[in-house]
Amino acid sequence: MPIKYDKMFALLKEKGYTTYRIRQEKLIGQATMTAVKNGTGGLDAKTIGRLCEALDCQPGDLMEYVKD
Repeated sequence: MPIKYDKMFALLKEKGYTTYRIRQEKLIGQATMTAVKNGTGGLDAKTIGRLCEALDCQPGDLMEYVKD
């Protein structure tokens, strides 16, 4: 998948978000989180918006395009 979410996982960790906290605050669903970690799925616009609001960032701070 050409969209990588490594930046998102680093930012979540930096801001103190655990997998448990992410689920509790309903930022990303469990199935979506698993798919993103495995590189088999992506995030929709609503989820990106929730993450940007919670982390006080822009979408480019969460993901990047990597040419295949």
